[in-house]
Amino acid sequence: MTLTDGLLLASAAFAAGVLNAIAGGGSFLTFPALVFTGVNPIVANATSAVAVSPGYLGSTLGMRDELARVPPHRLRMEAGIAAAGGVVGALLLLITPASAFRAIVPWLLLFATVVFMAGPRCVRWLAEHRGGVPGRSARTWGLLAVSVYGGYFNGGLGILLMALYTVTGESRIHTANALKNLNSLVLSLLSVATFALAGAIAWGPAVLMMAAATAGGYAGAHGARRLPAAAVRAVVIGTGIVMSAVFFWRG
Repeated sequence: MTLTDGLLLASAAFAAGVLNAIAGGGSFLTFPALVFTGVNPIVANATSAVAVSPGYLGSTLGMRDELARVPPHRLRMEAGIAAAGGVVGALLLLITPASAFRAIVPWLLLFATVVFMAGPRCVRWLAEHRGGVPGRSARTWGLLAVSVYGGYFNGGLGILLMALYTVTGESRIHTANALKNLNSLVLSLLSVATFALAGAIAWGPAVLMMAAATAGGYAGAHGARRLPAAAVRAVVIGTGIVMSAVFFWRG
């Protein structure tokens, strides 16, 4: 790894940590950076998951006040679901070709962005016509599905989690963001452990990027708290639109 490669990877990881703390989508920075420096795409995908996982730790610690307001039993339950989904997704990546899943990634990102944009209106409509928002069961199965996706291909994970929390009735944008960070951390740690056992990680680049992503995640979490809810929503939506367009273009 040359000095230029190291600077590129560190910069991409720091920016990814900031972006993941605010809106999600940091893997779109780390994965291409790894491929650009010559890492095999499958190894780059696994290494990218390693690189951004400490950023989730930094952003989770940075939003611990928001998490303290969530009932502990809910945190434990959702963390367990995220852990299980992360392992399943990582195993799927290791035993199946990535080409088929990559083909639907742009559609998943676009769908999640549209759902997030329409989230508050959907919640109001459900409250008026169905007597309430989707319940715990919908959130549980949705979190499991998104966690499997996150373990398989981390790109856009934050967008999907924010969309899930929006449509299942979490009206506090900063609480949704904190839960997104915590569950991203849990599922990433479990998927990373799976990749490590399978020998699918380039550890040199990974260690460098982990340090940079941690700093970026902590900085991004403090920035997210200071932003008004409307600004956070705008960042999430803008990131989703850009990522969808780029993945369609890469298609």
